[in-house]
Amino acid sequence: MDRNALADFLVRHRAALTPADVGLGPGARRRTPGLRREEVAQLATMSTDYYTRLEQRRGPQPSTQMLAAIARALRMTTDERDYLYRVAGHSAPERHAVEGYVPPGLMRVLDRLHDTPAMILSALEEPLVQNGPARALFGDAEQFTGWDRSTIYSWFVHPEQARAVYPVEDHAHHGLSKVASLRAAYGTMGPRSRASELAENLYARSEEFAQLWDSQVVARRFEQHKVVVHPQIGRIEVDCQALLTEDASQVLLVLTAPPHSEDAGKLDLLAALGAQSVVGSGSDAGSGSVAGPPNWSTVSP
Repeated sequence: MDRNALADFLVRHRAALTPADVGLGPGARRRTPGLRREEVAQLATMSTDYYTRLEQRRGPQPSTQMLAAIARALRMTTDERDYLYRVAGHSAPERHAVEGYVPPGLMRVLDRLHDTPAMILSALEEPLVQNGPARALFGDAEQFTGWDRSTIYSWFVHPEQARAVYPVEDHAHHGLSKVASLRAAYGTMGPRSRASELAENLYARSEEFAQLWDSQVVARRFEQHKVVVHPQIGRIEVDCQALLTEDASQVLLVLTAPPHSEDAGKLDLLAALGAQSVVGSGSDAGSGSVAGPPNWSTVSP
């Protein structure tokens, strides 16, 4: 790990960004250009102290998960991200691998979505980034690791939690959609990919999954209209828009409701709950966690 190179690289990138570049308000008067350290920490969902120590050349070696979060926060290109990994003492991720990096262009779109649930998912339905309303609706995905981050996995392995977000009468349809989506990802990623590993894992653990997988249904799509259930707000009918990256490895999912409708009012309430969760973010040094409303279910968009 080259602490000097890492610190210099982080400082330079932070200074080159403005709050508007990352979807933040201008805030109080600034004495120096660029983002504040606490703003980068907030965007990367880590403590300000942890991030500050990296810039001051005295922090521990960051994990690849931390580096992916920092690369997203500082809107790095793939070349810049690869350099970040290397100076931090890690190998650069494979360009085709499914991991936490999100292209800056897709992040810029998410940055501008503050008042409605939106998130970026991997091809295996792993939430990579959520805005405040999405965390308030689905729970905070940052607390999950490994396969538990995949909503396809959690749907079949943790059904009591994962399915609580949808009405019971819609469960069968959503289960089939998730299996169809995984088979589409398998077709793209191949037999030695994480998609194959996930399918094999679920086939051995869930009879329900095995039956659906054997049906050979293939579809990479998200429902245009759905009903989600929040424990305090209740049922919310939403329209769902999905923006896929060119290689279909990630998708930006946005939930909206007709203006001035009862459901739009419920989404406004979610936006307020999401704003409260952002205020408490970054409280755990180096944990990558975000303080917010109690997590009531495994994330399952």
